[in-house]
Amino acid sequence: MKRCFWILMMFVCGTCVYAQISSDIRPVVGVAQFTSETDSKYAGLVTEKVVEMLTNTKRFQVVDRTSHDKIKEELELQKSEAFLDSKNLVEQDIAVAAEKLITGHINKIPIYAMKNANGSIKGYKGSVSFQMKVVDVATGLSTEAVSFEGKASDLMLSPESAVNQAMQSLQDEIYEYFKKNFPVSGKIIKVLKEKKDKVEVVLLNVGKKQGVNQGDRFAVQYVEMLDGEPYPVDLGEIEVVKLSGEAFSECKVPSKMGEELASRLASNANIVCKMIIK
Repeated sequence: MKRCFWILMMFVCGTCVYAQISSDIRPVVGVAQFTSETDSKYAGLVTEKVVEMLTNTKRFQVVDRTSHDKIKEELELQKSEAFLDSKNLVEQDIAVAAEKLITGHINKIPIYAMKNANGSIKGYKGSVSFQMKVVDVATGLSTEAVSFEGKASDLMLSPESAVNQAMQSLQDEIYEYFKKNFPVSGKIIKVLKEKKDKVEVVLLNVGKKQGVNQGDRFAVQYVEMLDGEPYPVDLGEIEVVKLSGEAFSECKVPSKMGEELASRLASNANIVCKMIIK
């Protein structure tokens, strides 16, 4: 009897944990350890900074592959070949359930020790140049590699702080890269306001967690399957008027698309809302 009780408890607890994990609808993105043209001991700092920036967007569940590789040394990445061979990385990343994988290759990390007149070191300056691309784990297809070149840092107390500042100079550029390659997409889960067969306000299942802000706009599409292929039809645009909690957004629907949207929702059509990148 006791054994049955504990089995039941384990099942319930496992179900609860699964429910908590699956409730986070943010895409899972892995970041592989960046390869390097030279064996620089500061190469890891570049990967760590990209992981930090990706995490700070609050739009993704980030799988830090730098930690994953330490745990599973048998999946150690090759050097430059690993960056070029997307399939090799994809096969490895299935183990951590990432939908997309960010890979990178560092071209150079010049570090300069700045000296005083007597030869003693007064500080360090550094810069960084690297490429990034995004690999789709399911298909193995990747985007074109995009180059990033950080500004030379100020005089810093350590080589590490010089590299970090050089990376920080790229923050806005990298955030734009994330926006372009990972557009926010959501679903209409509830009609909040309706008048005379026209939808006026809807609730999306994306919000602060995904980096949505008040005033953001979403393109609404009805997706129909034709000959096994998705055929999207534009319905119009909706605007976020209120963020509800961490995971929802209330959006205003223009009068001209209210009736058609109501009809599509009533027929359980597949409707996708994609954030418009400004």
